[in-house]
Amino acid sequence: MLGVPSATLDKHGAVSAETAQAMAQGALAHSNADLAVAITGIAGPGGGTPAKPVGLVHFAAAARDGRHVHRAKKFGKIGRRKVRLKSVAEALAMLELLASGAHV
Repeated sequence: MLGVPSATLDKHGAVSAETAQAMAQGALAHSNADLAVAITGIAGPGGGTPAKPVGLVHFAAAARDGRHVHRAKKFGKIGRRKVRLKSVAEALAMLELLASGAHV
């Protein structure tokens, strides 16, 4: 649905900056929205690896005018619910930044 290239997933994995950015761009390409945000991460309690630990979350937000922003957060093992809540807050803040017209 978002059009993330399989090559991106194969090379970088589902939890990566590249995948988050492709998700946000795909959301714009497949909708009439002017802004999009994407979140991919490992909320836990399991599923982490040394390279991608529990609590790692990648965010990407994109605007139809070409502006985009990526952030990675390492929330740590704070529990699935808290990782998800903090992720929603971060994603909304990124959308607010783009909606304000900021050049990022």
